[in-house]
Amino acid sequence: MSEADVKQMAREVRLALLEADVNFKVVKDFVSRIKERAVGQEVLKSLTPGQQVIKVVQEELTKLMGGEQTKLNFSAKPPTVVMMFVGLQGAGKTTSAGKLANYIRKQNNKKSLLVAADVYRPAAIKQLQTLGSQLKMPVFSLGDKESPVKIAEKAIDQAKADHNDVVIIDTAGRLHIDDDLMEELEQIKAVSHPDEIFLVVDAMTGQDAVNVAKSFNDRLELTGVIMTKLDGDTRARRARCPSGP
Repeated sequence: MSEADVKQMAREVRLALLEADVNFKVVKDFVSRIKERAVGQEVLKSLTPGQQVIKVVQEELTKLMGGEQTKLNFSAKPPTVVMMFVGLQGAGKTTSAGKLANYIRKQNNKKSLLVAADVYRPAAIKQLQTLGSQLKMPVFSLGDKESPVKIAEKAIDQAKADHNDVVIIDTAGRLHIDDDLMEELEQIKAVSHPDEIFLVVDAMTGQDAVNVAKSFNDRLELTGVIMTKLDGDTRARRARCPSGP
């Protein structure tokens, strides 16, 4: 491929990423790697030059997001505790909890206990119970009057009694600057001794996701991140809010 071919494609990639609120430095390094790989590369007979650049972009995106697959860390002594799902409100924590439980059952043949520890959002407990019913999985709840810390503690005792392999704790969404609620997560961690702590991030959050991840990691030492709504579009969200910026 000629440098002119790559330059045009790189410009389109750069604009697409910047419009999607990707950090400028990340975009600059990313486009630089694409150019370096694509210029002079022989185009496969089955592809056009444009398709070849797209192939390079896809490979570099995969590398950027983490090219290696890391398996879940299962405890040698059940139950494995997943302190799921910390993050902002509306990120998709409860839905992701159900999806993870279903994934663990299919891939590892392990039985999960879903824990309704979101006592703040209306209908959060009902949502998890509905998911549990659909997936035919048990859901532990003490209602919305008990503290999330006590719920997590009692849930693990229940999981041990019922011989559940995995405990997945669905916590309430919170802002990383809310010190009281962040301290609550630290208390849940202290009583549950989680093997995994996942931050759930809405893919449409934009650059602020980095600040959110850093804040949660500083307080909890995250083991992973789950990105939701990857099929969404930030531009569509802005278009639906004509009164906004």
